Amino acid sequence: MEKVKVAFFADMLIADFDGASKTMYQLIKRIPTDRFEFLFVCGEGPESIAGFKCMRVFTLSIPGNKSYRVATAMFQKTALDRDIDHFSPDIIHIATPSLLGNYALKTAKRIGIPVISIYHTHFVSYVNYYAKHFPFLIDFTKDRIKNMLKIFYNQCDTVYVPSCTMIDELVMTGIRPDVLKLWERGIDKNLFNPSKRDRKSMRAMTGNDNPCILFASRLVWEKNLQTMIDLYVLIEKYGLNYNFIIAGDGVAARSLEKQMPKAFFLGFLGHEKLASVYASSDVFFFPSVTETFGNVVLEAMASGLPCVIADSGGSRDFIRKGENGFLCSSYDAGDYLNRICEIIEQPELAKRLSEKGIASTKKYVWENLANEYFEDLKSLAFRKAVI
Repeated sequence: MEKVKVAFFADMLIADFDGASKTMYQLIKRIPTDRFEFLFVCGEGPESIAGFKCMRVFTLSIPGNKSYRVATAMFQKTALDRDIDHFSPDIIHIATPSLLGNYALKTAKRIGIPVISIYHTHFVSYVNYYAKHFPFLIDFTKDRIKNMLKIFYNQCDTVYVPSCTMIDELVMTGIRPDVLKLWERGIDKNLFNPSKRDRKSMRAMTGNDNPCILFASRLVWEKNLQTMIDLYVLIEKYGLNYNFIIAGDGVAARSLEKQMPKAFFLGFLGHEKLASVYASSDVFFFPSVTETFGNVVLEAMASGLPCVIADSGGSRDFIRKGENGFLCSSYDAGDYLNRICEIIEQPELAKRLSEKGIASTKKYVWENLANEYFEDLKSLAFRKAVI
């Protein structure tokens, strides 16, 4: 039986770089090499991935965000066209509707093959942060992005969307419901679970046995970090003996350290250390409004950590209010603090939220999601071949 050939396009293909990269690598490491052959095209990534060739193209920096670079095929189009035609893909996977993503979409149309994509990034919600100094441009920019998303995704055959909240938003944007498919995320329960709890290491880090509030994510302003600063200020104002733990790194790290001098900044953590910090903390605080899914919330819940998060974005779909966590008014630090205090001061409530949270994560299995993805690749490629 001939292998299904997949040309896979992504601006960034660096393992563990962000939630999108983690998702892509969960699929990549499960590629059935007896049935599929991949060609990777990216701006930032290794020369080979999972034993398959990875072609790297020119990248451009993003003003205001040194962490990301945008890939473009503009300067290598002739060579790239030649290599892709030689590979002769049956289907194209596009990670992002970027410059490279649009090249990939045009390539699929030129060759006459189907396109599958995963909606990783809540682009519209980023505008409030990146255009905050130009408020008169915010609505205009959001409208342009919505139109771009509509045009791009309506040309795809299948778009995986990680949450019902995001599906509703995309439909409201004008994207056809028939191309949108709910496809969530998985969790490694051997890695993230309550058995990783280690209060001694937390005591060694903090120098005390005070309750620990954990925030874990990339430290970029679109994660609603200002509300985290506001929460820190309230905790200091009321003299609450809470440890504020921040796991992650990013462009906002230095500014946060200045504005939150008593917080504990752990930087980027490896999987095992992060799993221990999750399981050893008392409350997970996550105010981000830009998540399409929110992997860190799922990891915290699987670790038995009660969650207090923003009532916005894809992460909200995890939480049943007061049953397995709390949803708060997104930018109201006082609302978050009230819920955090409830959990810390009521051990029975914390225990119930922890148990319900763990139970809520049982359905998120990477093996099932990967099998679904590869079956969809095969089905789309076959369907196009017989038309």
